[in-house]
Amino acid sequence: MKKLKLLFLVLFITNLNQAKAQHDNTMNIYDIKINALDGSPIALKTYEGKYILFVNVASECGFTNQYEGLQKLYDTYKNDLMIIGVPCNQFGQQEPGSSEQIQSFCKKNYGVTFLMTEKIKVKGKDKHPLYEWLTNKDLNGVKSTSVKWNFQKYIVGRNGEFIDYFYSMTKPMSSKITKLIQ
Repeated sequence: MKKLKLLFLVLFITNLNQAKAQHDNTMNIYDIKINALDGSPIALKTYEGKYILFVNVASECGFTNQYEGLQKLYDTYKNDLMIIGVPCNQFGQQEPGSSEQIQSFCKKNYGVTFLMTEKIKVKGKDKHPLYEWLTNKDLNGVKSTSVKWNFQKYIVGRNGEFIDYFYSMTKPMSSKITKLIQ
């Protein structure tokens, strides 16, 4: 009986150490480098202590009116939440504009004041490291996903931990999202 308990304890410790090693191999989201729409570097570490909602956005998409909901979500929770819009032209070529055009469109049509990044790729062989992290369990430590369309949302916790993602149909003010940041 003592040998069985000892064996169980050894197996438990081995599994615990393997889980810790796997967790230690995950990448820290705050170390990822990405630029703002104006080309200046974004220090994601600045938002540690807040939730971060990453959304791949496009100006000519059927979901583009979600900018309004994203701005409302940001205005409502900006003390606890940073929204980062990530322009992407990979789905139906629905974000063809230059950085200046994207900025102007978002400000003029939706009053966007939350952070917008440079235009990047969110899938495929040239996928930006941010989306490598958001979509790869080996990096984020939680789950692997794929970006299906514009306005897919990824939420990261106050300490940089991957929490969940939501497809385009989930509106920004959905209780699925708001309950996570309240």
